[in-house]
Amino acid sequence: MISHLLNARFTRRSFLTGAGISGLAAAGSMLAGCGSSSASSASAGSSSTGSSTSGSLTKLSFVLDYTPNTNHTGIYVAQAKGYYADEGLEIDIQQPPEDGADALIGAGSAQLGVSYQDVMANSFGSSDPMPYTAIAAVIQHNTSGIMSRAADNITHPAAMAGHTYATWDQPVEQATIKDVVEADGGDFSQITMVPYSVDDEVSGLKSNLFDTVWVYEGWAVQNAIVQNFAYNYFSFISIDDVFDYYTPVIAANNDFLSSSPDQAKAFLRATKKGYEYAIDNPDDAAQILCDAVPELDSALVKQSQSYLAGQYQADASSWGIIDKSRWQTFYTWLNDNSLVDNQLDASAGFSMDYLEA
Repeated sequence: MISHLLNARFTRRSFLTGAGISGLAAAGSMLAGCGSSSASSASAGSSSTGSSTSGSLTKLSFVLDYTPNTNHTGIYVAQAKGYYADEGLEIDIQQPPEDGADALIGAGSAQLGVSYQDVMANSFGSSDPMPYTAIAAVIQHNTSGIMSRAADNITHPAAMAGHTYATWDQPVEQATIKDVVEADGGDFSQITMVPYSVDDEVSGLKSNLFDTVWVYEGWAVQNAIVQNFAYNYFSFISIDDVFDYYTPVIAANNDFLSSSPDQAKAFLRATKKGYEYAIDNPDDAAQILCDAVPELDSALVKQSQSYLAGQYQADASSWGIIDKSRWQTFYTWLNDNSLVDNQLDASAGFSMDYLEA
């Protein structure tokens, strides 16, 4: 097993670049854009730090993990529907810097934003952990896995042996692949690593640039469906429950949570309504995202939104819940396999104190 898996090189932004989320427009480049809206209703805002009051509204900064996509639909819905304004808030949605949203949240430059349980472990396992906390799950279960061409019959991890795998050369990624392949009785050394060099996994598979690739079901698999591409896919959580960690989450700066708990609760009340609307009205929610970000591919957004409508809350009693035992299981696995520089407090890093039932 690769030790010190979550080292400083790993960020979710680089992970998503490798996973194809960077191709939000490119992934459906053969298809039409979202719509005719001439301006984004929620474009990246100013870079002001801290909260401020504009008229009767308190302004908060929310930093995305990457370019806008269907993981973020509830945020855009809450803004478009006036749910934040109803709570006395004005939300400034910001694009992240190259190294992701976490540093901005930790520094307090943005009070809130999108992160991931595994990326947060990178900080929490370091000698200088960032002061931030996960306060809601955007998607209830890990929806990532391995996609391949249907003709190759790669339907389980061991079958990856003898084939190429598109790697973005990150320790967390390769350690996970090694773990699942060997647990399935396969020979990890028989997998040929090739550089990940495309934005669109479907195009890469069609062009035989690689045989297998780590994808997110909510985007790449839906893109395959839109393109009528015959594929095989198996999820990580179907292999081992330890991989059912929270990806992504809404995280908040600890000083903000301490000084403004009512604002944090108000933000989550409005955001929860936004995701609940997306669950109940996926087509309308897709259009709201398209109106806000018209360069997105409308067919792919609609297909992805239909899929994620069943994933945002899934089997949880309500949207946003983070289950303590699942959080602990993944961090315990990291500890047990010496994949962090310093032992994690398996119960730390999240709070359900701000999410109302």
